[in-house]
Amino acid sequence: MVKSGCLARLHRFHLFAMDPKHIRNFSIIAHIDHGKTTLSDRLLQTTGTVAKRDLDEQHLDAMDLEKERGITIKAHPVTMYYKAQDGEEYELNLIDTPGHVDFAYEVSRSLSACEGALLIIDAAQGVEAQTVANVHLAMKQGLTIIPIINKIDLPHANIPMAKQQLEDIIAIPGDEAILASAKEGIGISDILEAIVHRIPAPKPTGAPSLQALVFDSYFDTYKGVVILVRIMQGELKPGTMVKLLHSGKTVEVKEVGSFNPKPYVRERLGAGETGYITANIKTPREVKVGDTLTDPRNPSPELPGFKEIHPMVFSGIYPINTADYEGLKVAIAKLQLNDSALTFQTESSAALGFGFRCGFLGLLHMEIVQERLRREFDMDIIATYPSVIYRVKLTDGTEKMVDNPAFMPEVTYIEEILEPMVNSFVMVPNENIGDILNLISEKRGEVKNTETLDTRRVMLTAQIPLNEILIDFHDRIKSMTRGYGSMDYEHDVYVASDMVKLDILVNGEVMEAFSALVHRSKADTRGRALCAKLKDVIPKQQYQVAIQAAIGGKFVARETISAMRKDVTAKCYGGDISRKRKLLEKQKEGKKRMKSIGSVNIPQEAFIEVLKS
Repeated sequence: MVKSGCLARLHRFHLFAMDPKHIRNFSIIAHIDHGKTTLSDRLLQTTGTVAKRDLDEQHLDAMDLEKERGITIKAHPVTMYYKAQDGEEYELNLIDTPGHVDFAYEVSRSLSACEGALLIIDAAQGVEAQTVANVHLAMKQGLTIIPIINKIDLPHANIPMAKQQLEDIIAIPGDEAILASAKEGIGISDILEAIVHRIPAPKPTGAPSLQALVFDSYFDTYKGVVILVRIMQGELKPGTMVKLLHSGKTVEVKEVGSFNPKPYVRERLGAGETGYITANIKTPREVKVGDTLTDPRNPSPELPGFKEIHPMVFSGIYPINTADYEGLKVAIAKLQLNDSALTFQTESSAALGFGFRCGFLGLLHMEIVQERLRREFDMDIIATYPSVIYRVKLTDGTEKMVDNPAFMPEVTYIEEILEPMVNSFVMVPNENIGDILNLISEKRGEVKNTETLDTRRVMLTAQIPLNEILIDFHDRIKSMTRGYGSMDYEHDVYVASDMVKLDILVNGEVMEAFSALVHRSKADTRGRALCAKLKDVIPKQQYQVAIQAAIGGKFVARETISAMRKDVTAKCYGGDISRKRKLLEKQKEGKKRMKSIGSVNIPQEAFIEVLKS
């Protein structure tokens, strides 16, 4: 049922399917902070989809994290109805996509549900690395691209430069660009007219029966899994039996609808339309992004481009208070309901107790998951050093995938270790090229190509090991270029590399929590840094404690924590020196015996301190 408060606006939202000739499906491509979400808000407002009183800033970015960071994490589809200047009414389906490379596969699936894309370029900053990557993705899908130069109201806007970059970097004529300011509402009607007249209507695929693309899904507490679909052929209505081709599951559709941006129920979804369906599916794992929905009795061929999503970066997540373990387990499982790319399994560590080994699509994904655990579930957590998946070729001809240093086979059984590489695209101002080249070589990268974009900027294409860009690469680019540099990357090949397992020993005992897989050239530096840090945080014992870094049987670094000295001669006042010497000798013997049988208890705070640094 529709609530009475919405009745006044219900005529804007059709409950029946629309003629495909009057449907336009489009997406918005932009770099972080170029105004994608503000433009979405303006389109919602201009088409009357959302009343002005209901519209808040960044309306489609529902999470606090999205608003704070100015990024889109989850895709948000929305259906708008627009009466064009030719007097016809059109259904405009905006499929808002995440922009970051970690979610590149989801972006490619969302783009394949569209016929066109709005490309937003900031008039002051010009074309950025992320924009280029997503434009190439859109061009590969054969989308019609409408360029928009946004933020023209800014005092330092440089429209000729933006047009020139559009031609030089992306090869789109600068005259095709629409000048706009989403914040001030300039050029919005031009954009809506361009969507109607430039983007083609959806074409039938000629499939024998229903054919729909699953471009996303999320979990609803009351309805179960809600599947977001784009109908390519046929129609969907409640009661229809559909089959998910990749998971092989057949289900009955319970409800169909669209978003405005909140979900509303419709009678049916026709060819060319986007919307959602519910079908009593309990776990999101049964629905794969990129899957094809079809009629189980007369199945249509699957839509191209499907692939399984695999995590690329792994990190251990542990509760700081061990009593929170069960709470953390429930929290991660709840997060996984709305984020099927997150994987986790239990693991335990002598130092940190029980926790989980989690797999993420990339670094931003990892940061977001950790931040959401802290905020939404109020979890006090510590994460171990992130690692990537290495392919280890063994002497018996088999191959093993290793994402945790603890599972690395003995050196004698290893033939070679292959590490994942990424192609990194770094856009930097001309004056910072030297610093960035040094940074790339420090990270064991190799510059493949240098391209001059305009009089001020250069794009460097480099092949870098994924392991090297995990922690501080992006931050250092930003700080070296005073925020003007930008970076994007895509996964490349596996390459044989001289990786070694670095172990940290405290008093002769290996501490698994600090073990790491590092390149041989960096093992000494990393070992020395870890030993020095541990020397500061481990409390003194009654005897000397050795902290060592080792590769196999060879020690590469050592620090010694001096013994805490108890004054055993305090009770001797005067008398012969031999009495004092006798007591000191007795103490020395005791310390020797204590060292041979004693073990060092490292407080959890020490582990947390080291992992934070």
